[in-house]
Amino acid sequence: MTASSAVPYAVFGVTGRTGAAAADALLRAGHRVRVVVRDPAKGRPWAERGAEIAVADLTDLASMTLALSRVQGAYVVNPQQYNLDDLFERAGLIAATTAHAAVAARVPRLVALSSVGADRETGAGWIDMNRMFEQRLGEAGVPATFLRAAYFMENWAPMVGQAVRSGALPTFLAPSARRIPMVAMQDVGSAAAALLQEDTTESRIVTLAGPEDYAPDDVAAIVAATLGKVVDVAVLPEATWPAALADARFSKAALAGFTDMTRGLNGSHIDIKSDPCAAAWTGTTPLERVIGALARRRRC
Repeated sequence: MTASSAVPYAVFGVTGRTGAAAADALLRAGHRVRVVVRDPAKGRPWAERGAEIAVADLTDLASMTLALSRVQGAYVVNPQQYNLDDLFERAGLIAATTAHAAVAARVPRLVALSSVGADRETGAGWIDMNRMFEQRLGEAGVPATFLRAAYFMENWAPMVGQAVRSGALPTFLAPSARRIPMVAMQDVGSAAAALLQEDTTESRIVTLAGPEDYAPDDVAAIVAATLGKVVDVAVLPEATWPAALADARFSKAALAGFTDMTRGLNGSHIDIKSDPCAAAWTGTTPLERVIGALARRRRC
C-alpha cells in the first residue's frame, strides 16, 4: 500500500501554526490527511489541497469519535481559552473527551501536543492543562507520544511589536541574560508529523527545543539588528504583570496560571531536562528567523 492510498492521518489544530505545519508536512510526504475543524469554512483551503474535512466539537464525544474513526494516527491538541474563568475545567473536559473518543474510534496511535514542565506536579501554572491532557490520554491506554514543546518563539510577537514602536523590549522572563530552550511552532508541527509516521505502538515522551537556547537579551539584539537601532530590554516586575497583560483579557484563573508558570520558568522549576524518561529532539529553526520576521512585519 502506498502512502497516498493509505487511510488518513487526522490532524487537529490546523487553524493554528503547529497543526497547520503538521498537516502540510504530511500532505507534502504524500499521505492522506483528515483535518478536523469546528468551522467547515476553515477546512476549505485544506480541501483544495486534497485533504478530507471532519467537523467536530472538542467537547462532543460523538463528533470526536467520528473524526477519529478509520485513521492510522492522529495529532491532537488541547487549545486553551484564557478568557474563561473555568479554563482548567474546560481543558479537562477536552482531554477526557479526546481520550474517550480515541478509545471508541480505536485510534492506533496519537501524537499529543504538550509542554515542557508537564512532569511537574505543582508550580507549573498553565502547564497543568498539558499535564492533564497527558494523564487522560495515558489512562485511556491508547499508544501516545507526548510532544513537550519548549517556550514558543512566536510568544514574543506582542513584545516585539512594542519594541518596534518604543525601542524597548518588555519581558516577563528574568534575568534577561539567562537562556532557556525555545522552539518555533513550525518545528513543532514538523516533529509531530515525523512522529506520526514512525512505525511504533509504544507510548513515550519527546521534548522539543530549538537549535540553541536563547535569552530575552538575544531577542532584543535580533530586533535591534533588524531595525538598525538600539533596543533595550525592560524586565517587568511581577507586580506589574496584571497591568501589562490587561489587553490580553485573561480571566483571573488564567492570570494566576500565567503567573505560576512564569515563576516556574524564572526559577528553573520548569526545566526541559527535568524528566529523565523523555527523549530530546531538536528543531532546525533559529530564533533569528522568527524574531527577524516578526520585527519586519511590525515595522511596515
